[in-house]
Amino acid sequence: MEAGIALLGQDGWPGVSTRAVAEHAGTNSGLIHYHFGGLAGLHSEVFRQATDLVLGPMLTELLAAPDERAALETLQTLLARLPADEQPTRLAAELIMGATRDPALGAVLRDELRRARGQIADRLRELHPGWPRSRFAGVAALIVASIDGLMLHHMIDGELPVGDVLSVVRELLEGEA
Repeated sequence: MEAGIALLGQDGWPGVSTRAVAEHAGTNSGLIHYHFGGLAGLHSEVFRQATDLVLGPMLTELLAAPDERAALETLQTLLARLPADEQPTRLAAELIMGATRDPALGAVLRDELRRARGQIADRLRELHPGWPRSRFAGVAALIVASIDGLMLHHMIDGELPVGDVLSVVRELLEGEA
């Protein structure tokens, strides 16, 4: 998996072949076919693991925040550490491209995003037990979509004023009280 993820970040999906992964990992391609059932299985598992590398740390830190304001501070810190040439940024771009070109990979990303939205909705239930049931899924989807959008814009424009964007969100939260 490390070899597949490294090649994905370096060469994109065209670089993630059974032969290239086997060479990079110092093994033979027969083992990859045996363990993953071929290229499609290899791509799916590389996709899952790369998604976890990109989303996992951010999701963990956001879910650990004591409230939304702390989560915004965490998000601002995480985005500031995400220069355009780092592996998570390249992987995020490849994940999006892979998901749009290959329906099987799109299904993997869909499932991972559903899982992330579910975890955020669960955390919101803890923080806001008085909210109507229907609000949790909607707010969780809005949060995940906003993070995706901010990451995309930040990948394209490293000078995106993330602090200004999050200040507006902070102001909206203050109006909620």
